[in-house]
Amino acid sequence: MPTEHTPMTLMRIPDDCYEIIRKLVYEQTRINLGDNKRELVQSRLAKRLRLIGFNNYHEYCRFVTHPQGADELEHLINAISTNHTYFFREPQHFEFLTQVALPELFAKKKTPIRIWSSASSSGEEAYTIAIVLSEFFRKNGRDQNPNNWEIECTDISSKILESARQGIYTQDRLREIPPETQSRYFQKGTGKLEGHYRIKSSLRNHFDFHLQNLLKPPYPFDQLFDVIFCRNVMIYFDKATQSELVGYLHKYLNPGGYLMIGHSESLTGINHPYESIKPAIFRKKILS
Repeated sequence: MPTEHTPMTLMRIPDDCYEIIRKLVYEQTRINLGDNKRELVQSRLAKRLRLIGFNNYHEYCRFVTHPQGADELEHLINAISTNHTYFFREPQHFEFLTQVALPELFAKKKTPIRIWSSASSSGEEAYTIAIVLSEFFRKNGRDQNPNNWEIECTDISSKILESARQGIYTQDRLREIPPETQSRYFQKGTGKLEGHYRIKSSLRNHFDFHLQNLLKPPYPFDQLFDVIFCRNVMIYFDKATQSELVGYLHKYLNPGGYLMIGHSESLTGINHPYESIKPAIFRKKILS
């Protein structure tokens, strides 16, 4: 349990503590923390230890592995989960949506178009998808139909998922979005929220949010998806876990549906049931 003393400056996380945290995170999330992640873990846990009053990592490890510390596991996952993202990150995926995937679905008169942002983090990816969808239907004269599309968002971190649900961002986070598009889809904050921008309800009404560990199906969906974004997630997994994950996702894609992964990721060396379309874009095969 935390002591009443103010924690001293936390030094380098000891090897035995890092191994305990590494194994605990792997058991809970399958995130594979190598030694190259030690500084990241150290910096994020240091903030957590100071907040709850632990003097050192050994105290924290004893607590988080004790039954009394069961609730701390969620805070540990929230602290470790990487949430670096921004609007229109890796734009090639959104260009592919606009130029290929959406016209295909539009030609089939397939609505609603269903897209899953499977590691939605603080929401920038999901809301970028929403802007792309809304712009596509606006330019095709169908923007007044609220049933054109829907987006499901999941993340393993309850804290960051709530941030995504709120959809509030500082001006600097919108730097890749043209002013005209900002005006169309963001509401400017006033008073305490001055300098912040919130996604308008016209977009947010298309969303559902779910706390979900991707390695612990079943997922909370009763319909398949046309596109699944699972970007910059697998870089934290070993090959066996990557193979397991893409297999799970495959079950939730419509035949001919697309899987988007990060450009720093690859399915090379993984036994998978997808057809490669472009770098970081795969398609679920249509059985003849």
